[in-house]
Amino acid sequence: MANGAILTAADARPVAHETIDRVTRDLVGTARKIYAEPEVGFRERKTSARIAQGLRELGLVVEDGIAHTGLKAVYEFDRPGPRVAVICELDSLRVPSHPGADPDTGAAHACGHHTQAGMMLGVAHALTRPELRSVLSGSVAFVATPAEEFIDVSARLEMRKAGLLGFLSGKQEMLRLGTFDDIDMAMMMHTASGDGSPRITVGGSSNGHMVHHVRFIGRSAHAGGAPERGINALQAAMLALNAVNTQRETLQEQHVARIHGIISRGGTAVNAVPDDVVYEGRVRAMDPAALTELNDRVVRCYKAGALGVGANVEITTIPGYLSMQNNPDMQDVFASNAAIVVGRENVRATEDVGSRGGSTDMGDLSTVMPAIHPYTSAATGTGHGPDYVIADYDLAVVAPAKIMAGTVIDLLSDDATGAKQVIANHTPLMTRSQYLAFQAERFHTELYSGK
Repeated sequence: MANGAILTAADARPVAHETIDRVTRDLVGTARKIYAEPEVGFRERKTSARIAQGLRELGLVVEDGIAHTGLKAVYEFDRPGPRVAVICELDSLRVPSHPGADPDTGAAHACGHHTQAGMMLGVAHALTRPELRSVLSGSVAFVATPAEEFIDVSARLEMRKAGLLGFLSGKQEMLRLGTFDDIDMAMMMHTASGDGSPRITVGGSSNGHMVHHVRFIGRSAHAGGAPERGINALQAAMLALNAVNTQRETLQEQHVARIHGIISRGGTAVNAVPDDVVYEGRVRAMDPAALTELNDRVVRCYKAGALGVGANVEITTIPGYLSMQNNPDMQDVFASNAAIVVGRENVRATEDVGSRGGSTDMGDLSTVMPAIHPYTSAATGTGHGPDYVIADYDLAVVAPAKIMAGTVIDLLSDDATGAKQVIANHTPLMTRSQYLAFQAERFHTELYSGK
């Protein structure tokens, strides 16, 4: 169809798909380049700059530096209406044994976030076609969010102490900063390991979680000459973790509960009694009440470890993520578009009562607005593991771009009837102000003396 021709809503999807087909090499190339330069949360400067460049080349005005490395660009159609956000995540994990790991930092894209940039840029190419301006109403926002992986907790707490952060993840912080205030609904896609499951999965939920930064404080002494004069903070941590392990048999399966963590600082010298030990932990559960109860039990275990050796323990409880709430109306539109792209037999819907066990700050966004977070089974290996790699870049980048572009078209065509219906039918669990107050209340530090 000639550039500038007037389209009907029925014409728009094929135009979008054809546009994405023409830039497939560029989209996949961008994803591969980001894979080759993995960066961890709030430090994704190269990744953010690469995405910003791609959006600016389409003529979009990009607001960057949001929450350090996040960015946002808005494209307006000719008629007013709701605003739909298409989101990608910037950060990687730290998996030093991964074949794509940065040798200096251990950062590696072992979760597939690098493909999301290609997806989002594909949607941007499709929806900024001049022919679509008069067909659609409202606008689309392209938002790149930092720090979805809740890692490097000690460093992020230092940033917060210095006034550089309010919350410790990207979407949480961007909610606090007001980045999503003018957005009515949001979507993104994530890659999953293709273990024989259907290509596209919609629905399901995720676990909420709470994050713990636990500092066991003892007293140093010569480990060989006078160990009795010390208070061993590492032993306090080990006692605490043994106490935590006693709780595992009490976890109820319907809550999909998890407890896990790492000792990120275990001492400074082998011949000195450790006096300052840091444990970074996490508790997860799908049900908020179960999460709160599990959190309280685990905190008691930390105190038990300190009490056992007469140490002190400083427990910082950090608001983690809320469970994902997939909007059913948006999900239906998305599933219809997925069927067009990959075939209905390759689309699977899962019940929202189920959780995959992991957590995402997209859950926080879904608490205050309609949102969806589908998956594409384009990887092999174990998520967050050294063998997790993208096996099919067409399924990881190109197909998701087409599906999300088609979803936006369906939502914003016919005077944005679909988007307006989503808004009318949706009741958010919290307002933005309620969400911010709730999360702020969960952020606290407690000092317990076991002496």
